[in-house]
Amino acid sequence: MGRSRRTLPEELLLLALDPTTGTTAQPQSLDLGLAGAQLVELALAGRIAPDGDRIAVVAPRPTGDPTLDCALELLRRRGAPVRAVHWIGGPRLGLRQTYLSHLERCGMVHAVAGQMCGVLPTTRYQATDTAISREIRSRLDSAIRTGVPPDPRTAALAALAHAVGLGKHLYPGNEGRSSRSRLRDLIRHDPMGGLVAHAVMDVQNGVAAQPRRSPAAPTGRGAPEPARGVPMQPRHGSMARAVAH
Repeated sequence: MGRSRRTLPEELLLLALDPTTGTTAQPQSLDLGLAGAQLVELALAGRIAPDGDRIAVVAPRPTGDPTLDCALELLRRRGAPVRAVHWIGGPRLGLRQTYLSHLERCGMVHAVAGQMCGVLPTTRYQATDTAISREIRSRLDSAIRTGVPPDPRTAALAALAHAVGLGKHLYPGNEGRSSRSRLRDLIRHDPMGGLVAHAVMDVQNGVAAQPRRSPAAPTGRGAPEPARGVPMQPRHGSMARAVAH
């Protein structure tokens, strides 16, 4: 996989990055979305494929992307197809920070050190090339505005954006209601993106914790409301505090 193309996790993170505050919208659900975006990217690369509600490795050769290859290797070690909801609901400590650091190394964002309450060190991330974020956003806007079925990558990005609750961040207020509805509808245009997006929402709604013997239980597909006023976390200390919000 060449590095000329941005991966879906990178695009999802850039889409969630607020250009004014330097923080990410929906930080808790975004971690789940990044894990799901890795699955979609691996599927687009031909390394995995959906098997019902499970994910199966079909070509274990590396992609050339270290973070994706780590996920691919973990999937390969499972030996058998794994349920998407269980994979996404597993521990993903530091995944958002991993991608923020990667974007910084690639020159797409730069870190701005600061302090919380005048004492605790924090880090904000500012996009260095806003044209990249505008291009990502314009693809979603175009798919919403024209109603033309988008390409699989854009459809999957829309599905993930809806699943993690970015709709009200991207299209706020009453005037954005119809755009949020159309964003949700784009989920049907990519089977893998749809599978992963539903798994992300299921994890948030606690479906992953339900026993497997109750497959007919309601899955609660509704997208979560965006969290408001999430404080920025310290840069140092525990892993939970190390991830920039």
